[in-house]
Amino acid sequence: MNQPYLGQKITELRQLKGLTQEQLAEECEVSARTIQRIESGEVDPRAYTLQCLSRALEFDFEELNGSRDNAWLVLLHLSSMLSIVILPLVLWSWKKNRSPLIDRQGRQVLNFQVTMTLVLFAGAAFLVVFPLLILALDLSGLTFLEGSPTFIALLVSSPLPLVLTGVFCAVEGVVNCIRSLSDRPVHYPLRIPFIR
Repeated sequence: MNQPYLGQKITELRQLKGLTQEQLAEECEVSARTIQRIESGEVDPRAYTLQCLSRALEFDFEELNGSRDNAWLVLLHLSSMLSIVILPLVLWSWKKNRSPLIDRQGRQVLNFQVTMTLVLFAGAAFLVVFPLLILALDLSGLTFLEGSPTFIALLVSSPLPLVLTGVFCAVEGVVNCIRSLSDRPVHYPLRIPFIR
């Protein structure tokens, strides 16, 4: 569980109910120092203490549990393999307020996907412009390229940027999915921070 966020949430809920740390401690049958340490993020509350806090504050702290977020994080990161911005945008919009982890990592996935979508559009534009350029050279009488090894290499390698972008997106999606599940920081290189 994200300890600093849990502590902040307990503090916020306690204050909303108008309780002091001492009153909450008494209601949960723990010491006031325990409540202070939980709220400051120094300790992780035991399961029984968390249940007592849930009852006293009328809040389900299991909602903050990162293990419930794992399925959504996997889906977010693996969606970057598809280079479709819609799926992570919908997931992030739906879950961002329920989990700070999904909010933070979702923004990274979206920024990466928007950037890669722009790269794919640039690659697709190149695929359209390149044959038109060859056609223009052919019509202008500059046909010395036709049949040469350089021309054939250029023609064969023209879709290469699109293929490499697709492979890069797939690798980054899988690598960051594994990082997320093992509680290591995720990192998407080559992303423009559109969503901060």
